Amino acid sequence: MSEYLGHFSVMLPECLDALELGSSTSGSLYFADLTFGAGGHTFALSDRVAGSIVYATDQDPDALRNGEEKILARGKSETIRLLPMNFREFPEWCEVNQMHGKLAGILMDLGVSSHQFDKMERGFSFRADAPLDMRMNYEDGSNVTAADLLNTLPEKEIADILFAYGEERLSRKIAARIVELRQREKIATTGQIEEICFHSYSPKDRHGKTHPATRTFQALRIAVNEELTVLENTLPKLLPFLSVGGVLAVISFHSLEDRIVKHTFKEVVEKKDFPAMILTKKPLTATEEELSQNSRSRSAKLRLLQRVSQLGGVDGVKKKRQFEI
Repeated sequence: MSEYLGHFSVMLPECLDALELGSSTSGSLYFADLTFGAGGHTFALSDRVAGSIVYATDQDPDALRNGEEKILARGKSETIRLLPMNFREFPEWCEVNQMHGKLAGILMDLGVSSHQFDKMERGFSFRADAPLDMRMNYEDGSNVTAADLLNTLPEKEIADILFAYGEERLSRKIAARIVELRQREKIATTGQIEEICFHSYSPKDRHGKTHPATRTFQALRIAVNEELTVLENTLPKLLPFLSVGGVLAVISFHSLEDRIVKHTFKEVVEKKDFPAMILTKKPLTATEEELSQNSRSRSAKLRLLQRVSQLGGVDGVKKKRQFEI
């Protein structure tokens, strides 16, 4: 799996503007990109802000191998540090490396990379029949696969996962058919689940804008990688490592993620136990120009939070200030 497929850097200009604002306001040149992927945001940020140091994290073995090769080829070994970890581990890394109040900007692009979707053997897509894996870090044998979950969990738990993480209205029907199938044969491939989802929908609903398997596959991926739990637990832990004026930028791709980001930012400001202000009253979305180049950007939402100098110091004009491109 050494070949790494191309990836479009979602809302790149908006992210760079926000992170550069964090640097110019704080005077810091340290950044973190907690979802390195193909490295688009990381390399663009490194090029944009002269003298910057970018700490990037990823848990995907393909992304890490590709990233190290790119960093070396571009002569960025001293300015981009690629850390092999799930971003849940980054706050602890910051503690160990004494990064309190040092980061001008932290970026999280929560989308699954094009490489993960397009490498069929990873099991993220139902466009081809492939092993039902879905692990971001497929080299960690302790991580369960989507097939593991579907072969072992009770029917009710499967239905709950599909409803909670995929907002799938036919979750019970699909879960029942999964359990029925596994009584006859082991569930092992994406094709088996795609077929169950497809035939769970009525004939008139099978060929709509959204494929019948889309929500189920999203739910399984989230469950396998514990995405929402990790996001909810990690966001508040990142704040102490922002410098005063530093910006936390988060791109989400579905309502479950965006809800967590929105509520976390709101809670931070309203509880008044950390000096911060929200720069985006409403999330920023991709421009028409970007959408013409990358349809996957359509669901992207960017929210921004900035650390300020003191509690209660954000009022008047500053309180109304919104981030604008």
